[in-house]
Amino acid sequence: MNFKVQPTAQVDETAAIGEGTTVWDLAQIRENARLGSGCIVGRGAYVGPGVRIGDNVKLQNYALVYEPAVLGDGVFVGPAAVLTNDYFPRSVDPQGKLKRGADWEAVAVEVAEGASLGARSVCVAPVRVGRWALVAAGAVVTRDVPDHALVAGVPARRIGWVGRAGVRLVEREGEPDTWECPETGALYDEKDGGLVERP
Repeated sequence: MNFKVQPTAQVDETAAIGEGTTVWDLAQIRENARLGSGCIVGRGAYVGPGVRIGDNVKLQNYALVYEPAVLGDGVFVGPAAVLTNDYFPRSVDPQGKLKRGADWEAVAVEVAEGASLGARSVCVAPVRVGRWALVAAGAVVTRDVPDHALVAGVPARRIGWVGRAGVRLVEREGEPDTWECPETGALYDEKDGGLVERP
């Protein structure tokens, strides 16, 4: 396979790295993780055991992707963003004994195709970020994010819609529930609290 791993990165021998992927300094990719082709794993990023990452995904510096996360094709994870995996985190059990891997059940964050997580955002598992959605920098996602939603705040709430270009959509004048991308001209219809891209 044709991929590049910097000497200071740690990639477990059971991990699968796709064609054209680059793993930068001090990144750690754990056992049985699967990264697609054309990915970029930034300095100090972490990919947990068994994590599944699609093609053309960017993990910026110090992004933390804990197992059993699943990232679709074209996902962007900003610097120092965190995808958690324990809804009730504790270091010890009720008797004060240190918890081990078998003492809790990891839950996943799923990030669908084309979605972006801004710098220092946190996704609290279990949660799904929909296709082409955009999570603002510093937001804390505690519930599912619809496709194309722009969410911000703590906890994150929808403040608008975005298209594939990541630009905030504008409502077309005289056409309620019809949204347009100012960059590409693509049209979207708002239905039942969601957004659907026109063919």
